[in-house]
Amino acid sequence: MFADNSFRRRWWLYLLLTIALLVVVTPFVWMALGSFKSSAELRRVPPTWLPESPTLDNFVQLFSRLSFGTYFANSTIVAVTVTAGNLLFCSAVGYALAMLNFRGKKVIFALILATLMIPGVVTFVPLFVLVANMGLANTLPGLILPFLVGPFGVFLMRQFISGLPKDLVEAGRIDGAGELKIFFRIILPLLGPAMATLGILTFLGSWNNFLWPLVVAQTNDSYTLPVALALYSTGQNQTEYGLLMAGATIVVLPVLVVFLLFQKRFIEGIATTGIK
Repeated sequence: MFADNSFRRRWWLYLLLTIALLVVVTPFVWMALGSFKSSAELRRVPPTWLPESPTLDNFVQLFSRLSFGTYFANSTIVAVTVTAGNLLFCSAVGYALAMLNFRGKKVIFALILATLMIPGVVTFVPLFVLVANMGLANTLPGLILPFLVGPFGVFLMRQFISGLPKDLVEAGRIDGAGELKIFFRIILPLLGPAMATLGILTFLGSWNNFLWPLVVAQTNDSYTLPVALALYSTGQNQTEYGLLMAGATIVVLPVLVVFLLFQKRFIEGIATTGIK
């Protein structure tokens, strides 16, 4: 009875949430269904929702025309390495800013907050010039190194670590443990929710990154999956929407799997990481 009363009082909220869910999910469903349609059916007006004659030709072309294995491997290496680097380095810097006392700590944290306000486009050209001068253009390290640590990750980890009991750190110091041992043995095991949140956001951003790989990667061997898909699905006269939708469906799947695996930790991290 209580459940019925609660539903009657909040029916408008459930209606709004349902509408919002449909707005978010509909483009992804349309994309997945479109990957099984022919090019003629995709251009039909009015459009069809379900494929009239489902076909796998788009996926066959995707794997036969493109060096899919190379592009997928490049995207995986870049995304996994960038995610691992952010988890390690952002956690270490966040620990230093939250638990250690040293001169200039507040200034460093203020600079990190300031960098959050600077659009990435502003630093795009200087960053590319720096990478090119280091001889890293058209290489996987050139795609990875500029993003191994980010200000948002440092801020997130610092906020989460600030909420941990400082007695744990003091107890480790009394037992004679150094700062590295305290970080790896005491602090790091407690960062599960925050690391899951940072890991999902970083992996999502790195996996879908398009502009930086488009500029830095100059040959097929260095292309990531989004760049290769955009370049090869656009012909001289028209865009091959079926191939584009098939590739986009493949691109979305790893991100979806990662989120489903860590969604509980992700929600917990968002809920427990406050702004202090």
